Amino acid sequence: MDIQPGELLALLGPSGSGKTTLLRVIAGLETVDSGQVLFNNEDATHQHIHERQVGFVFQHYALFRNMTIFENVAFGLRVRPKSVRPDNEEINKRVTDLLKLVQLDWLGDRYPHQLSGGQRQRIALARALAVEPKVLLLDEPFGALDAKVRKELRTWLRRLHDDMHITSVFVTHDQEEALEVSDRVVVMNEGRIEQIGTPDKVYEKPANPFVYEFLGHVNLFHGRVHKGRAWIGDIEIDAPDHAEAEDLAAVAYVRPHDIEVDREPNGESALAAQIVHILSVGPIVRLELAREENQGKNLIQVEISKERFRGLQLEKGDRVFIKPRRLDLFPHLTH
Repeated sequence: MDIQPGELLALLGPSGSGKTTLLRVIAGLETVDSGQVLFNNEDATHQHIHERQVGFVFQHYALFRNMTIFENVAFGLRVRPKSVRPDNEEINKRVTDLLKLVQLDWLGDRYPHQLSGGQRQRIALARALAVEPKVLLLDEPFGALDAKVRKELRTWLRRLHDDMHITSVFVTHDQEEALEVSDRVVVMNEGRIEQIGTPDKVYEKPANPFVYEFLGHVNLFHGRVHKGRAWIGDIEIDAPDHAEAEDLAAVAYVRPHDIEVDREPNGESALAAQIVHILSVGPIVRLELAREENQGKNLIQVEISKERFRGLQLEKGDRVFIKPRRLDLFPHLTH
């Protein structure tokens, strides 16, 4: 895995996939069994954490409770060896500038228990930046915060990163967070990298079924593929990526928003289904559908606009016809 200078990279994956372990390996908090860690093409595998010049932000802030906010941010500078320690005037200036950067300069004389969770996390970030790290590492930095504060802070982090361009790696299991904030996403599973790419790439073109199922909701349709054509129920679809396949079992992966819904099949091949649940959320309406030949099993999730929903005048129990607008096929899979 290569991390580019000035990049904001997200390590994304389920619990136990190795995200935090990898972050700690980069920091020098864990030793590797094999392989190397390179900083600017220099081997740092056996360097001590202090030699690597990384800043680390933990999920639970790890602020010193007996120190003011100002002294928390200054701590990393004050404990430097005398030969490289800035003088008091320089420390005061740097801490003041950082507190302004995280928009909390008015809280310098308070203590951590007097701050909200979101404010404490911003102070933890300022403390990590105070030592001017080459790389900033963030381990689920917003994991302990409520949804509204998380959303505000990740927007703030993206803006801060755009201003500072410091090479940053952050761990999260929140797909929306990774896709919204990062330049690139690394999807991990059981200690391995499944895919690396831009948020658009990993969401729109998942490399394999694991990435597809991990990133957002997805529907699975079982069918067959043969020489560039695929069949799911009565629907026949072009499958040019599988021109060499010969009568293979296949699974089609379809996002909920990539399914068309109609009252009638309109002369085209379509799958019949029944509406079993309707959930209206803002401008989107989510439908849960059951295939007629598969009642109650493997419900199909569909998302349509509220305007489309009103136009079709749909109600629970209605019969509808569905057709995938786009899908990805993975031949010869068993579940």
